[in-house]
Amino acid sequence: MKERVYIFDTTLRDGEQSPGISLNVREKVEIAEQLAKLGVDVIEAGFPITSMGDFEAVKTIAKKVKGPVICALARAVGEDIDRAWEAVKHAERPRIHTFIATSDIHMERKLRRTREEVLQMTEEAVKRAKRYTSDVEFSPEDATRSEFEYLCKVIEVALESGATVINIPDTVGYALPDEFGKLIWTLRKSVSGLDEVILSVHCHNDLGLAVANSLEAVINGANQAECTVNGLGERAGNASLEEIVMILDTRYRSLGKRTNINTVEIVRTSRLVSSLTGYHVQYNKAIVGANAFAHSSGIHTDGMLKDRTTYEIIDPRKIGLAASRLVLGKTSGRHGFKQRLEELGYTLSDEEFERAFKRFKDLADKKAQITDDDLEAIVADEIYTGIEAFRLNYLEVTSGTGVTPKATVKLIRNSQVFEESATGDGPVDAAFKAIDKIIGLKNKLLNFSISAVTGEKEALGETNLRLEVEGRIVSGRGVSTDIIEASVRAYLNALNKILTK
Repeated sequence: MKERVYIFDTTLRDGEQSPGISLNVREKVEIAEQLAKLGVDVIEAGFPITSMGDFEAVKTIAKKVKGPVICALARAVGEDIDRAWEAVKHAERPRIHTFIATSDIHMERKLRRTREEVLQMTEEAVKRAKRYTSDVEFSPEDATRSEFEYLCKVIEVALESGATVINIPDTVGYALPDEFGKLIWTLRKSVSGLDEVILSVHCHNDLGLAVANSLEAVINGANQAECTVNGLGERAGNASLEEIVMILDTRYRSLGKRTNINTVEIVRTSRLVSSLTGYHVQYNKAIVGANAFAHSSGIHTDGMLKDRTTYEIIDPRKIGLAASRLVLGKTSGRHGFKQRLEELGYTLSDEEFERAFKRFKDLADKKAQITDDDLEAIVADEIYTGIEAFRLNYLEVTSGTGVTPKATVKLIRNSQVFEESATGDGPVDAAFKAIDKIIGLKNKLLNFSISAVTGEKEALGETNLRLEVEGRIVSGRGVSTDIIEASVRAYLNALNKILTK
């Protein structure tokens, strides 16, 4: 079918060449089995000549993983090709992928071979691989920097020698999308027989254009895209599998191209690869990043609550996510805040809501992301504290090594401001003594504890205490990102219970 685009996954070969990644055989098999569930057409399992470990991994995958073509990479060298075949020969559908550089800079400075020698090596390599398997892929390395007429000649030799897949690599990520699309279109018109085989592309991301170049190639007649999960690969990586797949899926009406990928396995595959390689996915990565289906701003969350499609072009369930996330932060509005409180089971009056929303906004200025625990702490602290006889208006403390702790507190009662200062054994003790000067209730502190509501550095601190006042025992609770302020709020909370009764 002309609309079909084959997905060639090279996570286990090119992806593993990322600095610091070293997968063992078991890990590679686990990833390969997940790639099969994902529905990729070809798994490039490795480069068998490079090490015994890579050979064993490719061989094990060839024996165990069913469904996709299992491919092994080989230079245009007899020993490489023989080794590649030994590794993949047990596969249901084996492929040998051989390559040689065709740009002048690579031939002269890396291979130290003439153009004629490279043509001869191409012919010998493809014919040798063809003796082992009918499925042979050939790549002219650094194709986008190769002289066009010579590139055509190399491809013609590979086709005449039996290649069934021709792959055009943008090895150093140099091409621009219009240039690469034009190259694919012109090659199809110029090289006889190229339309009768699979025409593949392999794009690197050095300029951030790997996906754009791959897409432009598909539009211009390529029918195989070589890519990696999470865009892994040497230097800046390869074209991202999940991005290519979801572009073709989401924009099918415009592009008319399909893959056989089971998209609901995308997130699971991404997370497995990230876990086993140790390469974390950036938060704002398209499709699989943590923020790809997260909404924070008030305008966005309001739109999402009314209709998901206002701000999402992909249903998150389509890639294996349960749902979108509405993230509360300083750009969040009343709609998102109210929705989350209701989901947590809180029904507030208008006055209570406004008070809680103000506390939420104050906290959001100090903390990047507000959790459910934070919301519950805000509601408990701000709404369910009872009537306040005194309300905290201002707090200032000074403390340090060799410095006597001092606190200045301003409290409001019936629109009247009361201010006192005091020193103490520590900043909390000083603040409590300043409050005692204002309120005048003698009390005994029975119990005092501080804990973090959540785990991060900017977490809310929660203070709980018990006071004995005139023979009565009362408890107090306060929360703030400042533990001294949280302590003051808890102290006031307890004293207000006495005063309002």
